[in-house]
Amino acid sequence: MQKNRGNGRALVVITTDLDAGTPVLWDIGAIAESGRPQAVALIRKILLASASVPAVFPPVLFDVAVGRAHYQEMHVDGGASVQTFLYPPGMRAIGELRPATAYVIRNGRLAPDWQQVERSTLSIATRAVSTLTTNSGLGDIYRMYALAQRDGVTFKLAYIEDDFTEPRPAADFDHAYLLALFDYGRTKAQGGYRWFRGPPGF
Repeated sequence: MQKNRGNGRALVVITTDLDAGTPVLWDIGAIAESGRPQAVALIRKILLASASVPAVFPPVLFDVAVGRAHYQEMHVDGGASVQTFLYPPGMRAIGELRPATAYVIRNGRLAPDWQQVERSTLSIATRAVSTLTTNSGLGDIYRMYALAQRDGVTFKLAYIEDDFTEPRPAADFDHAYLLALFDYGRTKAQGGYRWFRGPPGF
């Protein structure tokens, strides 16, 4: 892991601090290399928090000490604030020291699927959150593209295109749907995937 970090690689996981309402970027490699006895337990908590979808799974509490004050931070899935990022905007050297390429894989479509929404509070709320999440992810892609353009980084994007016509099931993690999606991705890769050089409109 030390060699990978020396080569400029890093494993970063995002959670959302609900109290602050902000994303938190955790450098997992740095935590693992710290040598502290609580490093493994902390990494497990971070991974658990990053998968804790709000209102579906319970949040994860982190003990924090600032001076003599001790309190707890409540963390959930990073997607509640930002779904992904390329690198911190302050790292201007990327793309200037040597050629760099950013491969961005969006595990989803870039627009919400059409869906007849039932006239009920739960259905409307669920659809609204789903729409917000999809458009938030699209906004992240535009932000990463702008960052890559600024720093001279080649941008390559992959996502589920309109030629994937399998109807989306009502239940998440439907086995038949996931198999169809896997076959779609494999077929694309075997044919030599045509990476998009930018998000829609660029």
